[in-house]
Amino acid sequence: MGRLHSASYLRVPYHYPDTQAAARLVVAADEVDARARQAVDELGYARWTTSWREVLDDPEVEAVSITAPNFMHREMALAAAEAGKHFWGEKPLGRFPAETAEIAAAVEHAGIRTIVGLNYRHPPAVQHARRLIAGGALGEITHFRTQFVASYSSNPKGALSWRFTRDLAGLGILADLGSHAIDLAQFLLGPIARVSASTSILIPRRPKLAMGEGTHFSVVEDAAELADVENEDWAAAIVEFRSGMKGTIEVSRVIVGAEARYVFEVNGTDGAVSWDFERMNELHVHSPLATGDSGYARVVMGPDHPDFVHFQPGRGIPMGYDDLKVIEAHLFLESIADGVQREPGVREIASAAAVIDAMVRSDASGRWEDVQP
Repeated sequence: MGRLHSASYLRVPYHYPDTQAAARLVVAADEVDARARQAVDELGYARWTTSWREVLDDPEVEAVSITAPNFMHREMALAAAEAGKHFWGEKPLGRFPAETAEIAAAVEHAGIRTIVGLNYRHPPAVQHARRLIAGGALGEITHFRTQFVASYSSNPKGALSWRFTRDLAGLGILADLGSHAIDLAQFLLGPIARVSASTSILIPRRPKLAMGEGTHFSVVEDAAELADVENEDWAAAIVEFRSGMKGTIEVSRVIVGAEARYVFEVNGTDGAVSWDFERMNELHVHSPLATGDSGYARVVMGPDHPDFVHFQPGRGIPMGYDDLKVIEAHLFLESIADGVQREPGVREIASAAAVIDAMVRSDASGRWEDVQP
C-alpha cells in the first residue's frame, strides 16, 4: 500500500492537471533496510530511513501516508497530529473502535487535514448510485443489502499473518472489510442508528508466519507449527438506519467462490440500483422503460459520470482499483492546498468504527445495540 500511495501522488497532476497541489516525495520509512532503500531506487523518494519518527521530525515534510499494519496506526496518527502533519491513512485507523475515536479526536484538536482509504465509495458507478438515491430517482428507499465477502483467507493453509491476531490487528474481518461495507452503507443511505449482529471464527488455526514475511494471501504447504486465529472470519448484521429503514450487511474473508464480491443493492418504491466491485465500471439500474416493460438496465460508466473523465476518454474503457487511490490522493492534496476537509476523513472512519463497536457489543449481548457516536 505504501507503493500504491507513492505512485498515486505522482499520478495526480496527470489526471487532474488543474489541481492546486502537487506532491514531492521527500522521505520514506520502513523497518527493513532493503525495502526502505527501494523507496529511493524504485519509487522516487529523495531519501529513506528505518525510523518513521524521523519522517515526522523532518521540517521538509508537510504531509504523510500511514500505510503500516493496524497496531501502528494509533501511535503514528497521534504523533502526526501532534507534529501538525496532515495524513492520508489506511483503514481501519486503529485496532479497535476506541483507538479510531482517539485518533479522530486528536485530529480535530490539531486542525490537520486527513483522508482515509475508504476507496470503495470512489468508483463513478457508486457515486452515480448515490446521486440517483439522493435525487429521488428510486422513490422512498425500502430495502438495502450489501456483501463484502472474499476468498483471500479461505485456504486453511493460509498463513497466520498479523491480521489474525488481536494484539496486532485488533478486530478481524469487521475492521478489514467491515469498515468498507459500513462506510459504503452510510455513504449511500445516511447514518446507521442500531444493529443486531453475530460473528464467527470459521478457520480456528493457521500456519504461523514470521513477522514481516509474506501477506495474508500467503499459503504455507508444510507448516511446522499452527497457531490460533484470534479474531472473527465472518460477521453479519441487521442494521437500522436513522431514517428507520432496515438492511443487512455480511462480511467474510474465508468464503469459497467469491474472490472480491463487494456488492450492494438499494431498492425503492420507484426503482433500484445494484453494483458489484468485480464489475466496477457498471451500475445496474431498475426503472420503467418507455415500452412499458421494466427491468434492470446495465449502465456502463463514461465521461458524464463522476470522476471518470479524469481517467478514461470514452464510455466502456474501464477504470481500475489503482485509479481509486489516485482519486484519494487528489482529495488529500486538495484538502491541504485550500484548507477544506474532503471526505472520507477521520470523521467518516470514526463513524464506521462506532457502528463496528455496536456490532461487537451486539454479538456479545445477543441483543440490538445502539450506535454510540
